[in-house]
Amino acid sequence: MAVEVKELLEAGVHFGHLTRKWDPNMAPYVYMERNGIHIINLYKTAAKIEEAGAALAKIAASGRKILFVATKKQAKDIVAEKAGDINMPYITERWPGGMLTNFVTIRKAVKKMASIDRMKKDGTFMTLSKKERLQVDRLRAKLEKNLGSITDMTRLPGALFVVDIKREHIAIKEAQKLNIPIFAMVDTNSDPRQVDYVIPANDDASKSIDKILSHVTSAVAGGLAERKAEKDAAASAKDDAPKAKAAPKAKATAEEEE
Repeated sequence: MAVEVKELLEAGVHFGHLTRKWDPNMAPYVYMERNGIHIINLYKTAAKIEEAGAALAKIAASGRKILFVATKKQAKDIVAEKAGDINMPYITERWPGGMLTNFVTIRKAVKKMASIDRMKKDGTFMTLSKKERLQVDRLRAKLEKNLGSITDMTRLPGALFVVDIKREHIAIKEAQKLNIPIFAMVDTNSDPRQVDYVIPANDDASKSIDKILSHVTSAVAGGLAERKAEKDAAASAKDDAPKAKAAPKAKATAEEEE
């Protein structure tokens, strides 16, 4: 899906922060200053969306997960919906410290959630006292709120997509430590050098966030479709192989009978 500058403009993607709050490293992406606000160069934004989309599609096609991170109010619901639609993990509540650098512990917490669910299925839960059941329910609700969206992430993600790198600085640091590629919407008040794939954009307005996420998740969906097509083709070839072997045998038998 080609990125149109006009649609980015209509979504307000070009509005940066106040000029006094800017990070000079964002200078290459700033088009001009208007009424004390920096205006982002949308031609550069469109090019960066396409660059990031191509890289994310490759990661998705390889079978790796992309973890979406956005805990700010105006981004939470958008990210949860868009990432959920393409079956990718996301964090929209508080970032759990050590989420990446201490992934084994996080996986234990996710497994704890699964074991509580098993207890409820096999009836063990009902053998607990009322007070214990209440405590277990509270723990399950807390785990679901913080980690429910990453239950399918059984290994470290292939990439991180972040909305607002200033707010999500802990997630950025953990990904950097583990050399996990970072894709992000970067506003004029942030340092783009922390990110591998910069998408210069307004990261405060929900319309802008929605527009960027639509393009990004569409690219990921394309990568997933490519992976599925390859798998289907491989499975089809596997099914056809015995038939292909059987054909010459059948021919030889017919000739012998003659």
